Amino acid sequence: MDKDILSGNHSVSIGQRKSINITGVKKIENFDENEFLLETNMGFMLIKGSSLEIIKLDTYQGDVSIKGKIDSLTYLETSKKQDKQESVFSKLFK
Repeated sequence: MDKDILSGNHSVSIGQRKSINITGVKKIENFDENEFLLETNMGFMLIKGSSLEIIKLDTYQGDVSIKGKIDSLTYLETSKKQDKQESVFSKLFK
């Protein structure tokens, strides 16, 4: 595994709300054209938008690039993975 992933390096770059580049991604938990749930070195990240799709995925380096219209980016603050997923689902079904 790359030392950036192990050391906790994490960055996010958004270009004109049309693309997003993220480093320090450990795992893509769930995704569709309107939402991505990623586990990063800094916690879980929820990206919402429309027409979202992965254009680059480097599991060795922990880099992800997504294109589409980006509406929001949120870090989720809970202690357990299950709690994080439940909070995402509860937000979806409000």
